[in-house]
Amino acid sequence: MKMMSVKWTSALLLLQLGCYFSIGGCGKVLVWPIEYSHWINMKTILDELVARGHQVVVLTSSASIFIDPSKPSAFKFEVFPISFPKDELNTLFKKGLDEWMYNFSKDSFWTYFSKMQGLFWEYFDFLEKVCGDVVKNKKLVTKLQESRFDIVLADAVGPCGELLAELLKVPFVYSFRFTPGYQFEKHIGKLPIPPSYAPVVLSELSDHMTFMERVKNMIYVLYFDFWFQTINHRKWNEFYSEVLGRPTTLAETMGKAEMWLIRTYWDFEFPRPFLPNFEFVGGLHCKPAKPLPKEMEEFAQSSGENGIVVFTLGSMVTNMSEERANVVASALAQIPQKVLWRFDGKRPATLGANTRLYQWIPQNDLLGHPKTKVFITHGGTNGIYEAIYHGVPMVGVPLFADQPDNIAHMMAKGAAVSVDFHTMSSTDLLNALKKVLNDPSYKENVMKLSRIHHDQPMKPLDRAVSWIEFVMRNKGAKHLRPASHDLSWAQLHSLDVIGFLLACVVTAVYVITKCCLFCCWKVVKTRKDKKE
Repeated sequence: MKMMSVKWTSALLLLQLGCYFSIGGCGKVLVWPIEYSHWINMKTILDELVARGHQVVVLTSSASIFIDPSKPSAFKFEVFPISFPKDELNTLFKKGLDEWMYNFSKDSFWTYFSKMQGLFWEYFDFLEKVCGDVVKNKKLVTKLQESRFDIVLADAVGPCGELLAELLKVPFVYSFRFTPGYQFEKHIGKLPIPPSYAPVVLSELSDHMTFMERVKNMIYVLYFDFWFQTINHRKWNEFYSEVLGRPTTLAETMGKAEMWLIRTYWDFEFPRPFLPNFEFVGGLHCKPAKPLPKEMEEFAQSSGENGIVVFTLGSMVTNMSEERANVVASALAQIPQKVLWRFDGKRPATLGANTRLYQWIPQNDLLGHPKTKVFITHGGTNGIYEAIYHGVPMVGVPLFADQPDNIAHMMAKGAAVSVDFHTMSSTDLLNALKKVLNDPSYKENVMKLSRIHHDQPMKPLDRAVSWIEFVMRNKGAKHLRPASHDLSWAQLHSLDVIGFLLACVVTAVYVITKCCLFCCWKVVKTRKDKKE
């Protein structure tokens, strides 16, 4: 024990010395996280910050679902009390998940998105309560102010981090995947997103659109623009104004972000314009595969030349119906590959001898295993990036949120096929599997994406952390901020200039017309006088 203590002390001392002699030294980072897969990505960044010697403090509520302050960690947790029942957050997530998975029919555009809008409004209302429990806790705010943080790292999907940064008078950086319709990125970050070739997130379109698809994309743009205005002008503006003691808006406060770290990259995204204070850091959580547990390794090796199929619908889905489970199991039983299926429920009656069920699987390690042939996935961004990283083609079974859109991206790039979870038969799933297994183009295309991902000047995680350190050293990154932040909506779209030029043209046409009419009148009058 004494030897271990000496080793830890020595390691910490070396980190501190490394910070002391490095450019800018070590910083203090305050983190405003979001649950589930968002936390997985954020934690990867935080671990690297700690490894570089920075001090990290994570703000989390006593009702947190996925973030567990009791587990050993390299960073400190600041747990704040909440003013609502502890299980309300979990109930909200489960209700939203069930609604989106089973009750959101895409048969009607307006019905689907109005339900999604209601779900997000409920989520934002809940977040406002959580945020209020932090910023109105004077003792906690005073403690944070006295800690003298250098930066706030926040997730834009959960507002409040920017408000904390304003109260602490420190710069802040966003790390997130997307906001619905790219509304925060577009209207707050001022990121240009041309609807003619840049599909709106959740539209499930590619960058090569037919005329009718461009019409559809424009409808999405207009819908989300209106939807953003309604969210932006709800209670958040009054709430932020009350806390800061001056008139402000959510958009104004969020617009002060120094950097926007987007958790995708050009192996996933379609090419489009971006700004210097936007960095794409997709796949920052990916890493080489580690050896499998002995039992899993033996099962994988027993597959011979056929290889294995990895199947998981993520950590949030635990309520697959018995009927759907039997449909899936029946399809899996008909392929020659061995299957490792992450499944938490009653054992399906149609389960084949080639399939084993696990409540948890080491997903990254399995995808990196040389025997892995196909990844059956719900289409979460983290899983897709691990498949790209290891070069594994996919069969998509999207369920909710950005998952259908993510799979649509992979289909457009020739690395995946998709089936509908609610309507697919065993034959549908079996045919999708056979297509990806037997058509070599899927493997070739995903390997191309993998090469693009690995062939970067700097690793995504290093790029993300380097920009965070840059903001800490320079107290911001205002030189990367576009002047569009200082323009009104009319000025941004040059409506004032267009109006002025139109007025000039109309005035010129009016004057020229009057002059011509006057000249004509003079000529006619002169001729008339001569005749008389």
